[in-house]
Amino acid sequence: MTSNKEVRRQKIKYRVRSIISGTSQRPRLTVFRSNKQIYVQIINDQTATTLVSASSLGLAAMPKKEQAGLVGEAIAKKALEAGITEVVFDRNGYLYHGRVKEVAEGARRGGLKF
Repeated sequence: MTSNKEVRRQKIKYRVRSIISGTSQRPRLTVFRSNKQIYVQIINDQTATTLVSASSLGLAAMPKKEQAGLVGEAIAKKALEAGITEVVFDRNGYLYHGRVKEVAEGARRGGLKF
């Protein structure tokens, strides 16, 4: 049985995804957060391929917000190496707050443009 919180997030996710789409010029940077980890992917929706990914798996024990900032910087570094400079940010139905915001700010610090 799904909770109201999950249903709400799915509705927001579908609404946002009806507007946002990643192209080869501006791929989509999407965030998934679990209770313990955070995962980030850069996706080209035209070809349905993941171009670059990063996660907090294997990072040292530190607060989750700091981990999210490091993951944002890591995805930016990998994206720049792959020749990606501009992305469309997809918060995946989560509020732009806390760890999701830290990922975005870390990616901006790393050199990505939203």
